[in-house]
Formats: sequence, structure tokens, C-alpha cells
Amino acid sequence: MRFSLPDIHIDFEALTARLRENAHTVIFSGATVLLLTIAACVVAFFLSLKSDEQVMVPDVTGKDLAVAMLEMQAKELYPKIQLRYSDDANDKGLILEQSPAPGAIVKAGRRINLVISQGVIVDRVENFVGQNIDDVKIHLQTLFTSTTPLIAIADPPKYRFNAAPAGTILEQDPLPDTALTGPTTVTLVVSKGAQNDRATVPQITGLTIAEALSVMSRSEVVFNFTDRAPEGKEIAGTVVSQMPAGDSLVDAYSTVAAVIAMPQKNPDGKIYGIFSEILPKYPYPFQIRLDAVSPSGNRRTLVSMKHPGGQLTVPYAVESGTVLSLTILNKEVESVEIRADGSVEELPVADGGLPSAAAN
Repeated sequence: MRFSLPDIHIDFEALTARLRENAHTVIFSGATVLLLTIAACVVAFFLSLKSDEQVMVPDVTGKDLAVAMLEMQAKELYPKIQLRYSDDANDKGLILEQSPAPGAIVKAGRRINLVISQGVIVDRVENFVGQNIDDVKIHLQTLFTSTTPLIAIADPPKYRFNAAPAGTILEQDPLPDTALTGPTTVTLVVSKGAQNDRATVPQITGLTIAEALSVMSRSEVVFNFTDRAPEGKEIAGTVVSQMPAGDSLVDAYSTVAAVIAMPQKNPDGKIYGIFSEILPKYPYPFQIRLDAVSPSGNRRTLVSMKHPGGQLTVPYAVESGTVLSLTILNKEVESVEIRADGSVEELPVADGGLPSAAAN
């Protein structure tokens, strides 16, 4: 079928007549479209206002990442995290820097740049000479809490008599500032203290158990306690004899025998006894502590002192059900519960085991 442009004919009069007949419908449809367009514009306007809400950037510098994220979430801000090593092991996991700065006014939904510490990076051997070996061990544990240790201390260290306080590091190998190319074991030479140190024996005869424990904490001799029933005018619960006598001059940390007159009954409701433990011989006096934990959970220290190892005896007067906890170099090694009949029950400890004796 063929047709040409002249064959196409539009009847404008009929079209005009039809528009006049449907004028109301056309006007209504046009008005509806216009109203919908206006409504859409209004909604878009208010949505744009909401997205442009202004908020103040909180100060999260020095805070833990989890805390910082909660504070930013409350402001509808979002973190952009960067990791960086720092000079202080205690900074690990903390916010070092932030951008924009605290107090800046920004739109909600903006990302805040946070620089977080990965801890310290160790690339050289530190200088340990002059430091206490126990402090160095704790320091290294702190450095490598969650990573593979790059530096370890050879166990046991080498010990020698020296005028420096016992436990002081005298020499180290590798030397300070040696570059670390992988896990490294450092051999230390540690002071045992002066060979001929002397100490004055304190007078504890006539003292109560609590008073004797207080003297032990300040003394440089080791008391070996035994007990017996009171005789004559002796007062129960006190030290009735000691050998050598008070004010005698002896080698430091040598043994002083002492006898306590123990009560045959418990007039004050307490259980009396002597905590006893055989410790390994140590190259120098280790710091030990005996704590008493009452049945209600209150903890108090009975005695804290230095001990060279061997026989350890500590008298006590405590409530029934009290737990005695022995700690050596900040590690719990023994725990016993005191029963009402005076017997003791050994309890498990988390760390377990006495520190072994180090070679001389």
C-alpha cells in the first residue's frame, strides 16, 4: 500500500471539538500531575535538609577505638582508620590523631580520619644493664602481649656476686643497639649481691604474731618458726624464744630459729598455725608475699619480704575458712584453705608451680 503526504489529512475542527468535550478531564489530569510534582519537590527539599544536619566532632584522641566508635555513632559520623606504630606500648589500640579536629562542625554522615596505635616496633636490642631483671621481664611481656616475642631472656641467667643490689643486670649479650633480624635470645649476667653482706638480727621475743610479721617484712634474716604449748608465765600467741638473740650480727638472709607459744584453744575465735613451704634455692633473695583472703573475700597481706629459698615458715592467726595465698615474683604459686579444726586443704592455683632455682 502506498500513500503520500498530501494523502494525510488532520481534522482540526473535530480535534478541537473533542478537546472541548473532555476539557474537565484534561484540566483535572494536568492539575494532578502538577500537584504530584510539587509534592515530590517538597519531599526532596526536606530530605536534603535532613542530610545536611550539622554536628560537632567529638574529641576521641587518647581513647580506645571501641569507645571512639560509640561516640561517633551517636553523632552519625563514621571512622576512616589508619594504623601506625608509636613509642609507648601502653598506646596500643588508642586513638593517636583525628581529622577533622575536635569541636569542628561537619555534616552528619561524614567520615572522620582516625590514626590508631599498633603499639611499639622493636628493631634493636635495648640497654638492660643497670635494670632489675624482674622489671625487664615484665617490660618485655608488655611489649609483646599479642605478637610473637622478638626478644627473650635466656633462662637461667648467669649470676655473680657484686656490690650492686641483687637482681641488677651487670652485662648483656647481644650488646645494646644490636639490630634485630629475627627472634633473639639475650644472655644476662645478674648480680647476686655482695658476698659478705651482714645483717642485724631483730629482737622478736615477746612479740605477738602480727608484730613479728611486721618485723619480718623489714628484716634481712630468715625466721624459721616452730610452735609448742605455753609454759609457765608465757603468753599464748607470742614469740617466746629466738636463736641467735636480738642485735646479733649475722650473714644476710641467714636463718634465725624462733619458737611461738600457740594457744591450746581459740579464745578469740581465730585459728592459729604456721604456714610452711619448701622453696627452691634462689640465686638471690626473691620477693615473696603471703596474703590472707577471708571467707567474705577481703584480702590482706600477712607478710611481704625477700627470701633466698629453702624452708619458709610464716605464723598466722586467721578465721576459719581463710585462704592463704603465696606469691613469688608476682606469681601465685601456692594456695591453702584453713579449716576449723586447724587442718589445711591445698587448693589449685592458676599459674601453678614454684619458680625453679636458677643456676649460679
